[in-house]
Amino acid sequence: MSVAYEAVLDVSEGSVVFLSGLLDEERVRRGTRNDTREMGTYKQAVLVLRWFFDDTRMSGLARDNGISSSAAYAYRDEGIAVLSALAPSLHGALLAAKAAGYAHVIVDGTLIRTDRISTPGPTVGVDLWWSGKHKRHGGNVQVVSAPDGWPLWTSGVRPGREHDMSAARADPDLLARITDWVGDGALVLADLGHEGEPDLSRIPFKKPANATLAMDQQAYNAIHNALRCLGERANSLLETTYKALRHYRGCPWRLGEIVGAALVLLHHENHRTT
Repeated sequence: MSVAYEAVLDVSEGSVVFLSGLLDEERVRRGTRNDTREMGTYKQAVLVLRWFFDDTRMSGLARDNGISSSAAYAYRDEGIAVLSALAPSLHGALLAAKAAGYAHVIVDGTLIRTDRISTPGPTVGVDLWWSGKHKRHGGNVQVVSAPDGWPLWTSGVRPGREHDMSAARADPDLLARITDWVGDGALVLADLGHEGEPDLSRIPFKKPANATLAMDQQAYNAIHNALRCLGERANSLLETTYKALRHYRGCPWRLGEIVGAALVLLHHENHRTT
């Protein structure tokens, strides 16, 4: 038994039209013939956005649109693909940040929670996607944000067992582009999860065992934390805006593409990229 009800999707009409246009262009690119799809691009865009914003279950999206579950997955994945294709490169994001006059950017990692994936990690008895820090399974995504915490760029995903610095080193572009940014005289702020590359990121002083930090070190940490903590706003914006990023029930290796698609939506919905 099921109950019918009316609902309103908390998204602008412009975002639906934007995604619908991308999907229409994709059908033209593929040479899709007219009247060969069960859904038009507008309804498909609504389906995709319902999943992003409300994390509506795929069975519900299929039922509401009178299509099979496999078709609903295919429509959703096509929407993710056309959005993620527009995700900014880190090089472009940092160029825009430089043009905007930012003296620093913030790098921070976030763990996107996933269902348990029983994939053996390098440590015996510990799953690859298990994060010991967060005590849950998830994927590690690095986020570069503006000084006020607006997300500029997101990385591909790495297994949750990896610390932020390991995840950053695994990205083919992140450290190289950060090196260029710092070489131009700008700064990068990060937390202690990024220690290991002292020439690239400004991190707080680590409290030594059985000792206290000097007064000037404490003052530095207070200023650093006041500036760097705004980077956590970038992670929060993505995860609170899109319920699908709070707990992903699928292959975790897809999370980099999904978070990139969410970033494109966030930029478009708020008419802001930097």
